Amino acid sequence: CKGYEKKRSKLLGAYLPHPPGLEASMAHERRPPMAPSASRYHRRRSSGTRDERYRSDVHTEAVQAALAKHKERKMAVPMPSKRRSLVVQTSMDAYTPPDTSSGSEEEGGQGEGTPTSSQGSVSMEHWISRAIHQGSTTSSSSSSTQSGGSGAAGRLADVLAQTHVGKSENHSAPPDVTTYTSEHPVQVERPQVSTVPRTTPKYGNAELMETGDGVPVSSRVSAKIQQLVNTLKQPRRPPLREFFVDDFEELLEVQQPDPNQPRPEGAQMVTIRGEPLGVVTNWPPSLEAALQRWGTISPKAPCLTTMDTNGKPLYVLTYGKLWSRSIKVAYNILHKLGTKQEPMVRPGDRVALVFPNNDPAAFMVTFYGCLLAEVVPVPIEVPLTRKDAGSQQIGFLLGSCGVTVALTSDACHKGLPKGPTGEIPQFKGWPKLLWFVTESKHLSKPPRDWFPHIKDANNDTAYIEYKTCKDGSVLGVTVTRIALLTHCQALTQSCGYTEAEIIVNVLDFKKDVGLWHGILTSVMNMMHVISIPYSLMKVNPLSWIQKVCQYKAKVACVKSRDMHWALVAHRDQRDINLSSLRMLVVADGSNPWSISSCDAFLNVFQSKGLRPEVICPCASSTEALTVAIRRPTDDSNQPPGRGVLSMQGLSHGVIRVDSEERLSVLTVQDVGTVMPGALMCVVKAEGVPQLCRTDEIGELCVCSIATGMSYYGLSGMTKNTFEVFPMSSSGAPISEYPFTRTGLLGFIGPGGLVFVSGKMDGLMVVSGRRHNADDIVATALAVEPMKFVYRGRIAVFSVTVLHDERIVVVAEQRPDSTEEDSFQWMSRVLQAIDSIHNVGVFCLALVPANTLPKTPLGGIHLSETKQLFLEGSLHPCNVLMCPHTCVTNLPKPRQKQPEIGPASVMVGNLVSGKRIAQASGRDLGQIEDNDQARKVGGMRSDVRITLGDEVTHDCIHFQPSENTSGAVLSSLTCLQLHKRAEKIATMLMERGHLQDGDHVALVYPPGIDLIAAFYGCLYAGCVPITVRPPHPQNIATTLPTVKMIVEVSRSACVMTSQVISKLLKSKEASAAVDVRTWPPVLDTDDLPKKKPPQLYKPSNPDTLAYLDFSVSTTGMLAGVKMSHTATSAFCRSIKLQCELYPSREVAICLDPYCGLGFVLWCLCSVYSGHQSILIPPSELEVNPALWLLAVSQFRVRDTFCSYSVMELCAKGLGLQTESLKSRGLDLSRVRTCVVVAEERPRIALTQSFSKLFKDLGLHPRAVSTSFGCRVNLAICLQPHRLGKLADQGTSGPDPTTVYVDMRALRHDRVRLVERGSPHSLPLMESGKILPGVRIIIANPETKGPLGDSHLGEIWVHCAHNGSGYFTVYGDEALQSDHFNSHLSFGDTQTVWARTGYLGFLRRTELTDASGERHDALYVSIMECAVFPWTNLLVVVVELEGSEQEALDLVPLVTNAVLEEHYLIVGVVVVVDIGVIPINSRGEKQRMHLRDGFLADQLDPIYVAYNM
Repeated sequence: CKGYEKKRSKLLGAYLPHPPGLEASMAHERRPPMAPSASRYHRRRSSGTRDERYRSDVHTEAVQAALAKHKERKMAVPMPSKRRSLVVQTSMDAYTPPDTSSGSEEEGGQGEGTPTSSQGSVSMEHWISRAIHQGSTTSSSSSSTQSGGSGAAGRLADVLAQTHVGKSENHSAPPDVTTYTSEHPVQVERPQVSTVPRTTPKYGNAELMETGDGVPVSSRVSAKIQQLVNTLKQPRRPPLREFFVDDFEELLEVQQPDPNQPRPEGAQMVTIRGEPLGVVTNWPPSLEAALQRWGTISPKAPCLTTMDTNGKPLYVLTYGKLWSRSIKVAYNILHKLGTKQEPMVRPGDRVALVFPNNDPAAFMVTFYGCLLAEVVPVPIEVPLTRKDAGSQQIGFLLGSCGVTVALTSDACHKGLPKGPTGEIPQFKGWPKLLWFVTESKHLSKPPRDWFPHIKDANNDTAYIEYKTCKDGSVLGVTVTRIALLTHCQALTQSCGYTEAEIIVNVLDFKKDVGLWHGILTSVMNMMHVISIPYSLMKVNPLSWIQKVCQYKAKVACVKSRDMHWALVAHRDQRDINLSSLRMLVVADGSNPWSISSCDAFLNVFQSKGLRPEVICPCASSTEALTVAIRRPTDDSNQPPGRGVLSMQGLSHGVIRVDSEERLSVLTVQDVGTVMPGALMCVVKAEGVPQLCRTDEIGELCVCSIATGMSYYGLSGMTKNTFEVFPMSSSGAPISEYPFTRTGLLGFIGPGGLVFVSGKMDGLMVVSGRRHNADDIVATALAVEPMKFVYRGRIAVFSVTVLHDERIVVVAEQRPDSTEEDSFQWMSRVLQAIDSIHNVGVFCLALVPANTLPKTPLGGIHLSETKQLFLEGSLHPCNVLMCPHTCVTNLPKPRQKQPEIGPASVMVGNLVSGKRIAQASGRDLGQIEDNDQARKVGGMRSDVRITLGDEVTHDCIHFQPSENTSGAVLSSLTCLQLHKRAEKIATMLMERGHLQDGDHVALVYPPGIDLIAAFYGCLYAGCVPITVRPPHPQNIATTLPTVKMIVEVSRSACVMTSQVISKLLKSKEASAAVDVRTWPPVLDTDDLPKKKPPQLYKPSNPDTLAYLDFSVSTTGMLAGVKMSHTATSAFCRSIKLQCELYPSREVAICLDPYCGLGFVLWCLCSVYSGHQSILIPPSELEVNPALWLLAVSQFRVRDTFCSYSVMELCAKGLGLQTESLKSRGLDLSRVRTCVVVAEERPRIALTQSFSKLFKDLGLHPRAVSTSFGCRVNLAICLQPHRLGKLADQGTSGPDPTTVYVDMRALRHDRVRLVERGSPHSLPLMESGKILPGVRIIIANPETKGPLGDSHLGEIWVHCAHNGSGYFTVYGDEALQSDHFNSHLSFGDTQTVWARTGYLGFLRRTELTDASGERHDALYVSIMECAVFPWTNLLVVVVELEGSEQEALDLVPLVTNAVLEEHYLIVGVVVVVDIGVIPINSRGEKQRMHLRDGFLADQLDPIYVAYNM
């Protein structure tokens, strides 16, 4: 590393502000970079730590340099907004239990580490950090100290200034049909915003009209979104050219391999053979035989010395003691458990060994006791609590091994969790166990004549070592007695072990390298092991070096982490001398990041007698035992191998040696050569086990006696791992003997040196490129090693979303970090990983310190963390998702469908087997005589004709709940209605001085007065407009809508009741609107006595009868003109379809202000003469049973309701069906229950309603739906007729439900699939087409007719179409098109009205699918709404549960929408229940929601901006 400083300064030269004289001083120094004066290791260890397996200074510099490059093009990432309470809670220390970790952390992949420090001169480090902090931190306005999103304005201004958003253009929202342009625009912009302080997070379920132009861009939220939009405008890598089409007519883009990507070019590799395993004369025939030999001929020789936490020797176990105690344990296991006739444990049975990390002696005695008793030990970790992370999987292993007995030590037994009666509880997922203490004092002495049976090593299982897989499952690897012995021999030969050598062991002695060297091979060679417990290492990281010196140990077994800790704690101790060491086994040498610890350790301790050739990294795996180990040679001429590999090459699976000048490189060291007596080859990581080429990375495979034998009880997995037959390129197997997969990725370099570049378990394949989790951890830690991540605890894993793996990074943040720090760190990690690995991170989550699930030894439990993430219970305190950059395989944009051309229409309606999609209801037929009279007389004469027919008949009951029984409030016969209407007409003419054709706003609650006022207007020749009155409790939001409808409809006067007229002029009202500008307000409570001089007759049936005003869910206010002709035709059509005649009774629970609800409430009963029972839906909020009680009480056969009514009944009465039954509620007479709606049928709701009330006699076929829209208030209405033959009268077939493929729907094709198939959307036929209605499906863009089963816009032609929108400022062009459209070819004469709804026809039933195809509902989400904003999809979800769960929803929502709808969510907003505004029809008011969001009025719990 002579040129290290030079390389380093060269690498960083471009990015560092050089102090004068720095170059000179560096040139003079030229000292080795990690010089022994390790003064900077004197930092306190508590300063902040990081996982030392990932330390690499060159890498740290590379990361910092990459970030410096990014400085110029800073990412414009909007910071998420968070509610205060959330900020406070998550940073509380109380939220984080103290760190209880105790030990090593290899388990599950990533663990905790220690304080780090960059090697190299202090001044250099200082400058790097200065450069970086100035570069990235200050520029992102870290000056703002407020946490949460509250102080974001200044911060955003800074960021916006950098991204030059401000000047480029004025980003206002896209134009909206609802904007009224005029000199004095109608003020509809949430009037209460400025005037009324907001008290609750709800802002009412008002039907408030909004302009789409919405909010000025200075608003905080919209500025953030704008910033996000600009970020997304940057071109996305990688470029994708090709698409492929899979079976589903699906058009997902697939990542095409880059033609320039590196490919392996070397020759096919040859199998590498280790040196022969020498047969030494005195090697024992089995391990037990070795123990017997040493125990009898050298009983006083020390075998194991244990240490206490002060580093003092606690106990020395001699070979004699080990031998005698093991015999005692063997005897007791076999003869003292169970009864003589029924022993609990027999030879060959499995038993669990549960021993703590600080008691190797007890473990060793018990392990050898098991070997002597021929019982199979299964060593596992000590369970700390009943619900340890991963404990269930360990339990599964024990259960599948048939373990019934757990052997443990006295101290451990006392420390286990106990139940109330002192018994050890059953751990989660564990079998029932008998706990047996194996301490000598508790055991019986074996009789003199009893002696264990010592055989030569055979193929019986010796022990089972557990292994945790990537998915969290725990497998047991069986090791046979012959494999055990052969492995000890191979280690003895390659490490050159001799009798009585002293070995210091810092590793976990229960498994892996620690077990193989410190418990097994040591006994074979009668060596003396000094075991350093982990608790001592935590107190004194130098303890192992001190013990090497004290005992003049020849060998030490450590991990790179232990070397690093020693470096950090080392303070120029005088008395350290490591010249006795001939071998320092580095157990995690297979982790490529171990190399920097090895280098640094050598640099510091070379002056203390450490020779370079002593450091011996080894590679091992649970399945293949020791795979390779570097031999301790004295020949210093052969330097250790190292390779600087290009990360880009590695991601494509090839080896490209790179200069260290490049930023993205991985430096790997060799792990020595193949074990004696073994064969090794490298096979492709995916697919069949084919040999790799020499310059290709693959999985190492070993053929040797000394490997594991199987996964216990899992024959299929065993075959895949332990019985692999590698093949040459020709397909022929290279050996008749099976190989074992090691789970390690790497290659075999020159001279047979083995290099490992990663683990199969850490492999993530993203868009066809491979990335190693450990490498990404290393990059993330290098971003700010000392500062941000708590104890280096980072987990990296991948989740599959939309057919590809996506990288997720979860890190614990330090308890004192601010929101600003977190966000800074997160955006820099994204940049670093992008620069170094050229891959995007899908989700980056931060959790509070100490909250990730731990392995028993204190590391992060990776699979458990992933599980928590997937099920939404990780509870992060910060989340950043980047779906826009990561998801590059979205479907191809919508393709145009081939249309039916004009030529094929001329040929006839059939073309290539397709009908043109058109349908019609039955003909209206001959008009009866009095119908003819009505047609001329218009709507006004209806009342009088009906009068003539039946003067006595009750026309209307009106029934709200005055008391809960629901007594009749008022009723009216037709005659009474006629007289009342006449008086109102008189009043209009006399008091109101109104002319023919003047518009009158009727502001009444649902009831008789509304109907009388409506007919009074007709009698006076005025045009009525029904308006929902303002809500007395919510004037601020509901009154502006009333005011606006009155203004927009140009009403000459307002007619209302006395109560409401006072309300309109009250003090509260004046706060919301200008009360001086109301037109004259007439109240109809006291009417004049006299009749009008004459009743108005319309001269032309096409004159206006009334205006139908309503606000759509998109916030558009539309008034539709209804002529007398259309109104009569409408009533006639409904009369025929529903068979309405005078003796019928119909119950109506609908709002009477617009659409079909108004027509049924006010017009139909007068036209047809039947009796209507009217129930205002608002009354159901007080008494949900009111509607059904009325239906039952009046024995009604036909009833109409809305979805909101149905929902109220389902929610309010779901649990009360029994009590309603006992009150005599009976729905068996109901033949039709029609849901009136302007949307696609809500299947789930109608089905659950039918099921709930089935017990009350409701026939399952009774419920049906209707469909109407603004241009035609009722297109379909299908009352089912029960109990009649299908061909009689109007009865139709049952409404059919079809399941369509959502993915085909996105391409305007209708593809029917089976129920329950993936991506299916159930659609229910919207009812039978009304008489006199014709329908066609047209292409909305070209206006041409479409064929059957194609998705298009529903066009309708019929007599009761509206005659146009009533608008103020005559922008007629757009609107007239809605009512007067012509097909571009085919039948070009007919005038059609465009509904604006998408749907398709199948045979003769219309099935409608409204445009709202993107609602996803989840379990914990109460309501969810979506709206687009400048090309971003915003999802708003209401959270039921604690605010801590809000951030869990962000990845869940993003993933679900991606998987289901192939849409990338731009912004996820989590709000409280009740924030999403819903109108009276139960529809979500998306535009109100949007405006509330942009004006920052939702008070969201969390807003996540996905990048």
